[in-house]
Amino acid sequence: MTLAFQLPRAPILLFAFCILGVAPGLEAQDKAATGTGGALYKVVDGFMVDPNTMNGFRAWRAAACDRCHGANQQGLVGPSLLESFKTLSKEDFVKTVTEGRLEKGMPSFKSSQMVMDHTDGLYAYLKGRSNGDITRAHVQELKQ
Repeated sequence: MTLAFQLPRAPILLFAFCILGVAPGLEAQDKAATGTGGALYKVVDGFMVDPNTMNGFRAWRAAACDRCHGANQQGLVGPSLLESFKTLSKEDFVKTVTEGRLEKGMPSFKSSQMVMDHTDGLYAYLKGRSNGDITRAHVQELKQ
């Protein structure tokens, strides 16, 4: 019969994380996602975003998308964009915003200059929210 001395795992893991400089559940402060055309968005601390993504957020607010999709994009009468953007292509997004889905209650925004001028930024903002990189619904612009 052998007796083995066993240390509690939690303190050992914590010690290892301290030595390695990482901790479980902590992510990088500065994130960037790339799309087919290069950088899709840049976010720091979960809420400070690049100018293009900021303009997308402004288009979101100007079009009052939260009335149907919720203030946190969680869905109300319209679907959760946090879930939809996990599979929605940019092409389908642009088509939906431009043409609408009238049978489902989604209006067309092709007459909204603000939305049409900032479709790329709006996609970036919503994709960042869906990816979990943009952690707050209200964002601020990164100062260059």
